[in-house]
Amino acid sequence: MRWALVKVSLAVTAMVVVAFAVPLGLVIREMARDRAFAGAEREAAAVAPALSITTDRAQLERVVASAGSDAAMAVHLPAVAGEQPLDIGRRRASDKDIAAVRQLGRASTSAVPGGSALLQPVALSTGEIAVVEVFVPESEVTNGVGTAWAVLAAVGAALIVGSVAVADRLGVRMVRPAQRLVEGAHELGEGKLGARVPEEGPTELRLAAVAFNSMADQVVQLLANERELAADLSHRLRTPLTVLRLNAASLGDGPAAEQTRAAVEQLEREVDTIIRTARDAKPQTAAAGPGAGCDAAEVVRERMAFWSALAEDEGRKWRVAGADRPVRIPVARADLAAALDALLGNVFRHTAEGTAFAVDVHNGEDAVIVLVSDAGPGIADPETAMARGRGSGTDGSTGLGLDIVRRLAESTGGDVRIGRSVLGGTEVRIWIQLDGRDRSPRRRGHRGSVRRRRTGRGALSFNRSRSLP
Repeated sequence: MRWALVKVSLAVTAMVVVAFAVPLGLVIREMARDRAFAGAEREAAAVAPALSITTDRAQLERVVASAGSDAAMAVHLPAVAGEQPLDIGRRRASDKDIAAVRQLGRASTSAVPGGSALLQPVALSTGEIAVVEVFVPESEVTNGVGTAWAVLAAVGAALIVGSVAVADRLGVRMVRPAQRLVEGAHELGEGKLGARVPEEGPTELRLAAVAFNSMADQVVQLLANERELAADLSHRLRTPLTVLRLNAASLGDGPAAEQTRAAVEQLEREVDTIIRTARDAKPQTAAAGPGAGCDAAEVVRERMAFWSALAEDEGRKWRVAGADRPVRIPVARADLAAALDALLGNVFRHTAEGTAFAVDVHNGEDAVIVLVSDAGPGIADPETAMARGRGSGTDGSTGLGLDIVRRLAESTGGDVRIGRSVLGGTEVRIWIQLDGRDRSPRRRGHRGSVRRRRTGRGALSFNRSRSLP
């Protein structure tokens, strides 16, 4: 669209320049010719009074010398009183042209070598017609024409260049907002819900950008509501099921106890099936809109208060570190809560009663790290556990929990690592990037361990010792 506008502007301006410059150039050439011949007529007119008085050769030669140059002017006298025709000055016109002027009695021009000759008839006192010839060189006829044409060409080129530049700027002003709108639509279609379009440009495109941003905000809000509903479903179903399973395990032996445990297991499998079906039917993206965020420390404290009651019932020691000060992250509150519930729910489901666990929050300059660790048996195959929708392969594991955590971290440019904690069990590290830089190449090649030291800006160390109270 931009180049089309430039081409149209170039074509229109070129036509306008040609339409005005060509006729103007011809007019300038005619004006220069008229100017040259007007000067020749003035020179011829200066000789006419003398011819009307005398035909004496000596006197006429003086008059011609005073009026101009004998090389450019000539006087042709007819035969008078039996005398021979007389030519004063250099003759260039032919006898035929001179005779035609005498016969017609009006001025004329004729082409001669090197230019043109103005032939002006003058009546003598005897009634005869003399002809004054004034030579007009070609250089005088075209004097200044080349310069004027060059100026016209320069002005025309400047107009064309200026119009193209203006058209290009107008095209950029129109095309760039349209391109941003297209790019924003593509990003939104790819699941990047943080895509927004600057509200600038022409009125129509600005209104389209406003409508697009409003639509994107509504999409983000709808997906946030869905994720919040899914998190609420997890809270309301998973946690009671975990308690019910633990209580069923304490019923001892007997047909009723076995039936209860079988029913609980069947219910857990049904819940897993429902979650898988909902996840496959409605893929979600963990991206958050601009301005979305929460206090990670506050969310950690809130969720730990929820899980602490169950931890006390099972005799589990637990600890929270780094959550005493506000820690802002570009993640929606409901998303972080769902991720923490998924990890803590895994601790309760996949470790024995009495297994200790801890949650640590580390606030760096460009990233926030949330560590969930336990003293359980650990995860034998972290790669399989992190595979989308795979889970650990055991009953009650859908892979949804770690997938929720992974998508939350990747939405900020971060990642998730699974390794061995200092408590002896599993450690899940959620790296939440604050500046939004994409770290996917490193993430693809290093998913197996979190026990590395990171150096540079915002560096944090994860191999320090930690202990439960």
